[in-house]
Amino acid sequence: MVRVLTNQKKITSNMLHNLKDINRKSYLELGEIYFWTATINNWQCLLKAVQYKDVIIKSLQYLSEKNKIDVFAFVIMPNHIHLIWRLNKANGKETALSSFLKYSAHEFKKILQTDSRKNLAAYKVDAANKEYEFWKRDSLATLLHTKEVAFQKLDYIHYNPVKGNWKLVNDPCDYKYSSAKFYESGIKEFLWLKDLREEF
Repeated sequence: MVRVLTNQKKITSNMLHNLKDINRKSYLELGEIYFWTATINNWQCLLKAVQYKDVIIKSLQYLSEKNKIDVFAFVIMPNHIHLIWRLNKANGKETALSSFLKYSAHEFKKILQTDSRKNLAAYKVDAANKEYEFWKRDSLATLLHTKEVAFQKLDYIHYNPVKGNWKLVNDPCDYKYSSAKFYESGIKEFLWLKDLREEF
């Protein structure tokens, strides 16, 4: 099945290359809202340190301010991230998703080169097109069709830091790298964050 990208006047060859395997579960259509999960390669806890979390925030902020994406909710965990977001348009010759993954990987590599060569080696791969791989392939994307599913995923994101083996905080609102505080108290620490409640 061939999907047509809406709101796009021209599809470049680079974009076709980025989207060539359209049946992957990581494919996101423009204009739709998704629950999306990306995991650090081999489940390594790269995002435990603040400087790596800040790379994620910076990239989301940049793409949001350029109207390439709308971010409705997020959490940055030590080895993965969850987002509820919408891709609005391409970022130059590539999708905003590709830009996010490439930029963050480039910044992770720069930090690790100055931080610890040993840690950088943990992400080395034997591939023709790259030397290091920070993100696992085939990130999970779930299209949010209904209010019920959307809000269930919103709660899942916000309670991630308090559940399971993590127990990073006792209250979701106490976790800095999350949108929980905005939804619970209305405090908008991340000015680029959009309100999911206005979409359903």
